[in-house]
Amino acid sequence: MIIKKIKMVMKYLPLFLFFIAGVLFTGCGDSSEDTELTDEELYEFQGFNMTPYDIPVMIMLPDETANIGASTKPEVIHVEDDFKWELHVGPNFHMIIDDWGSDRKMVVDEKKRLAGLNFYNIKYLVDEPDFILYEQTLKVDGKKGVSKKVGVEHKTYHVYGQKVINDITYVFRSRDEGYEKVIIDLMAKSVKSVKPIGGAK
Repeated sequence: MIIKKIKMVMKYLPLFLFFIAGVLFTGCGDSSEDTELTDEELYEFQGFNMTPYDIPVMIMLPDETANIGASTKPEVIHVEDDFKWELHVGPNFHMIIDDWGSDRKMVVDEKKRLAGLNFYNIKYLVDEPDFILYEQTLKVDGKKGVSKKVGVEHKTYHVYGQKVINDITYVFRSRDEGYEKVIIDLMAKSVKSVKPIGGAK
């Protein structure tokens, strides 16, 4: 009887171990989305405190070593009591920040908007609940308003992420016309780096 039970345990042990390994692997994978960026990933960045501009966060922005023409002093354009901020770091880095109040579905809504674009193909390079990075390519297929004579592929990259700070949803996004990939990769790190400060949560 004991030998029979041992044989049964041995028979199902590999399956059990495989299941446990799968659970552990999946758990590790889920947590990787929220891991903080390392110092090595942010070596071309410097911290910028946005508290003076009514957003209690620290955001990491490219510095002059990022080789994108970034100035050492970021510029914030914001009208008091408005719900929009423009964050410029030199001529090649323009991020927009929007205050959406209690709305927590901004990334979901943005994906719905992108799905409705008739003249563009959208390819998600990063697709997370609160963050997307995508490639947008102009369709050249003879549809009305799109010329078949377009010889250069019109491709841009975009980033869009939401952060909830003090129960307010802020959207951090690239400009509407997008950027080349190297700029968007830097901007994605900036969005990911956003952390509340000064008692904010």
